[in-house]
Amino acid sequence: MITGELKSKINMLWERFWTGGITNPLTVIEQISYLIFIKMISMSDERNEKKSRRMQTDFVSMFSENKQHLKWKNLVNISKGDELIKIIRDEVFPFLKSDVVGQKSLGKFLKNAQFMIQNGSLLISAVEAVDKLPLEHNDTKGDLYEYLLSKLTTAGVAGQFRTPRHIIKMMVELADVKPNDFVCDPACGTAGFLVGVMEYLKVKYSSPEHIYEETDSDGKKYKIYPGDLLIDYHDHIFNGMFTGFDFDATMLRIAAMNLLLHGIENPHIENQDTLNNSFSERYPKQSKNCFDVILANPPFTGSVDISSVDSSIKSIVKTKKTELLFLVLMERILKIGGRCAVIVPDGVLFGASKAHQTVRKMIIDDNQLEAVISLPSGVFKPYAGVSTAILFFKKAGVTDNVWFYDLLNDGFSLDDKRAPVKGEELTDVVAKFHSRDALKESKRTKHFFIPVDEIRKNKYDLSINRYKEIEYEEVVYDEPPVILARVMQLDKEITDGIKELEEMLIK
Repeated sequence: MITGELKSKINMLWERFWTGGITNPLTVIEQISYLIFIKMISMSDERNEKKSRRMQTDFVSMFSENKQHLKWKNLVNISKGDELIKIIRDEVFPFLKSDVVGQKSLGKFLKNAQFMIQNGSLLISAVEAVDKLPLEHNDTKGDLYEYLLSKLTTAGVAGQFRTPRHIIKMMVELADVKPNDFVCDPACGTAGFLVGVMEYLKVKYSSPEHIYEETDSDGKKYKIYPGDLLIDYHDHIFNGMFTGFDFDATMLRIAAMNLLLHGIENPHIENQDTLNNSFSERYPKQSKNCFDVILANPPFTGSVDISSVDSSIKSIVKTKKTELLFLVLMERILKIGGRCAVIVPDGVLFGASKAHQTVRKMIIDDNQLEAVISLPSGVFKPYAGVSTAILFFKKAGVTDNVWFYDLLNDGFSLDDKRAPVKGEELTDVVAKFHSRDALKESKRTKHFFIPVDEIRKNKYDLSINRYKEIEYEEVVYDEPPVILARVMQLDKEITDGIKELEEMLIK
C-alpha cells in the first residue's frame, strides 16, 4: 500500500491540475497516466538494455538515434513550459502512437489519446511530481493507479472497485497459471489480473542465476525476474494468452498502458460489455468454452437492463444483479476443466432469492466447487467496506467436498489507513489450498472441508459462518464478594468526587 507521504504527493499533483484549469477527474487521471507512461517507457528501455547485457543478447532501443531527446531524463531537465508542451505534444505523443504502440493490438486504445495540458507551469510541476514517484515496483505502481482512481467522484456507482495487488497475487497463485494457458478477465478494468499473471510467470520461470537486484530511488533493493525459461512460450504469451473485456473505454486506455509496460504487446483487449447480447455475436469464439483460466473481480452492487442481457445467461438465471450474471457468464466461457477464481460479495454465498440459489446450485452441481475463501471486510477500504469472498471452481467435474478458509488478516489494517501489519495468512492460504486434505481437516475452525450433501441440505449456503465451529475460551471471574467490594469502592470514589466538586462550586 502507498504511504501517507506518497498520497500527499498525489494529492498535491491532483490539486495542481485543478488550479491549472483541468477539473474533469477522468481527464486528470488520463493526463497523469500519460506522463507516468512516458517515464515508464524510458525505464523499461533502460531495463531491457541491462537485461540484454546480462543475457548477452542483441538489444535494439525503441528510441532511435534521432529520438534520444524524447527520453524522460531529457524531458525532466527542460525548464521552459512552452518548450516542454511543444516537445510532448508534437513529438512525444506522435512517437508513442507510431513507434511505441505502432501496429500492436493495444494501439487502437491510444490512437485517440490527446495531450491536454496547455499550461506551461502546470506541465513543469506535473513532470517534476511524476519524476519523484517511485515507479520501479509493480505493486507501488498499481497502488498509485488505485489511489488515483479512488478520486473519481463516480467510483463505485457501478460497483467498480480496484482489486488490491496482494489479493490479485494470491488469486493468481491459487489458479497456478501455466505459460500455455489462455487467460481471461471479462471485466478487466485496468488489467490488474492480466498483469498479475505475467508477473507470476516471470517469477516462477526465471533461472536463479539470471535473477538480479536493482536499487530504487529510495535506495531500497528489489529483484528483477527476467522470465528466461518462458522463451519457448513467447509467441503464445505475447500474442494469444491474454484476453480482457471492459465497457469503460477510459479504463481500457489505462489498461493498454499497463499491459504494454509489462511487455504484453498484443493481448486481445476489447471495449465490450460481456453481459450484453452483442457479446456472443461479436466474439463467438470467446463467448463459450474458450479459456483455461478466468481471474476476475466483476462489478457488483450494480444492476443492468435485463432486456440487454445475453439470452443464454437469462435462460439460466433471471436477475438484474451483475454479480450473479457474471458467474453464469464465466462458467459458460470456461473450457471443460478450466478454472476460475473470482471475488464475489458475501450476498452471493447466502442470498435466499431463487436467483442466488440457482447460481450456487449451478456452480456446485454442474461444476467442481473447490474452495470458498472468506476475505476480511476491510480489504477494499478506503474505497468500499463491502464483505467479500473468493470462489474457486473448475468447469464440469464433481463436487464432493468444499474447502473453506477464514482469512482474517491480509497483511494490512482493516481501517481506512490500511497500514501494514504482521501476518502471513495470504501465504498460508495458498500453501494450505495446494496441500489440502479432506481426511486431515475435520476440525471446523480456521480451514476445513464440508461435504457437498451438507451444503445441499442448507439450500446451497456457502457462508463460512454457517459451518464454522466457534471456539469459546473459558473466562475465569473473581468471586462475587470480590467484585462487589470493587463496585462499592468505585461508588465511594464517585460520591467523594461529586462532593469535592460541589464544595468547589459553593466557594
